[in-house]
Amino acid sequence: MSEYLHKSHNVSVLLYHFVFPSKYRRIIFSKEVDTTLVLVCLEISKRYELNFLEIGTDQDHVHFLVQSVPTYSPTKIVTLLKSILARELFKEHKEIKKKLWGGSLWSSGYFVNTVSKFGDENSISKYVKSQGMEKEYSLLHKDKQLSLF
Repeated sequence: MSEYLHKSHNVSVLLYHFVFPSKYRRIIFSKEVDTTLVLVCLEISKRYELNFLEIGTDQDHVHFLVQSVPTYSPTKIVTLLKSILARELFKEHKEIKKKLWGGSLWSSGYFVNTVSKFGDENSISKYVKSQGMEKEYSLLHKDKQLSLF
């Protein structure tokens, strides 16, 4: 479960959902590889300020629900995870290297989405409006999605 992370100058609850597809979408994840993946992630969480709330695989890609601190950007987290996981999985499971040529475990792309502990965009908007006196609140900007019709 996510929790407030208290640092000297901030308090945060930053949650990210990452999806990393394997190179060429090859089926490389098995029960043994999954076990190693979890163990490596737990070691990463000890060394870095990352908390893995959930890890799941689907033969050719991995889902992570990660809590982080504000000092790590999503790109830095992706780089860190992909590099360490590739090195350790290649070291422990030689059969993966046979399925993938070129020395890359992951495709160059990834999916990232922020996850809110406290609600969706509408509930946050209502919360911001309800702060202070309603008469004093003035909407300065609202991004409107373009539509064709």
